[in-house]
Amino acid sequence: MARVDDSSTGRRGQAAAPKARLAVFDYDGTIISAQSGTQFTKYLLVNGYISPLSALKVMLWGARYTLHLPHDQAAVRGYLVNDLDRLTRAQIQEIMGRFHDDVLTRFYRPAALEQVRACREDGCVCVLVSATFHGIARAAARHIGMDAFLATRMAVNEEGHMTGAVDGEVVEGAGKCRAVTRWADGRFGPGNWVVEYAFGDHHSDEEMLSLAQHPYAVDPGRSLRSVAKRRGWPVLLWE
Repeated sequence: MARVDDSSTGRRGQAAAPKARLAVFDYDGTIISAQSGTQFTKYLLVNGYISPLSALKVMLWGARYTLHLPHDQAAVRGYLVNDLDRLTRAQIQEIMGRFHDDVLTRFYRPAALEQVRACREDGCVCVLVSATFHGIARAAARHIGMDAFLATRMAVNEEGHMTGAVDGEVVEGAGKCRAVTRWADGRFGPGNWVVEYAFGDHHSDEEMLSLAQHPYAVDPGRSLRSVAKRRGWPVLLWE
């Protein structure tokens, strides 16, 4: 896509360059009608990459997430990655890409893909913002046609193996806002961008939705639906 000129001349009578307009999209439960972490766990278990015990831990975590109970996003990634410590990051990234193409493509919502196209036609820079693994988000962004993606990275040791720890922070809740701000400031410059549209399904997306001039709750759970009603946000049904 064309580069955005984020400079302003400051000359009298000459208007400043327009701000870049962003459209930010959550992934799990918004663009796809599934949870990528749960599906990835099943995929790893069936293909012999992780133990049944690790899979059980992830599934129990998923139940807490669904029920809006306290959950540790960083810990659940450790459950999966610790069983994959014999593989390099490049090998795991390859597995994630294959998993996306073999499994997640069946869960894409046509209305979500159409919304991305509409935002692009409206002149927006479309960004995928997700707590999912970086490798899964990369494959998703390529499949959808996103301009950029922001997702959770895992730390790697000197041998190129994932350690089970998160590199930085999980891109969830307020972390999504920080990730968008860091990326947009670096890409366009502070003050030279605005979030025009935001789409999310979970109550943890509230802060990211609050960034937008036009926030949308997509097939929201009870908590986000209540927030949307209180704040006057439109609800979209993409099923």
